[in-house]
Amino acid sequence: MSARTCPDWPKLMEMASDLQFKHFTVAEAQLPADALTQISHVSLDDVEICCDLDHHVFNPAHTDPEVCAALRASHWFDVREWATSGPGTDAELPQVDPEPQNDTPHAA
Repeated sequence: MSARTCPDWPKLMEMASDLQFKHFTVAEAQLPADALTQISHVSLDDVEICCDLDHHVFNPAHTDPEVCAALRASHWFDVREWATSGPGTDAELPQVDPEPQNDTPHAA
């Protein structure tokens, strides 16, 4: 566990066990430009984001509300969305039966 590891990691592991949440400044996280242009009230060096950078998932409990809003408008996921309806869901996809094989010869 590093100094950047989110102190709520046990709770986050219950929601999304495949993610590693750490704290960064928004500037360090190198967020997408379309999200950065929506953040205006703070210095990007002064505000933190709690996220898994590799999977583009953020923890809104430890992230500035304006940053959260900007990320929701991008390809990033709120951890709650990731765990319930996004790529992190554990629900199995329905299995599709292959098309039945037709062994009868076609009339020519």
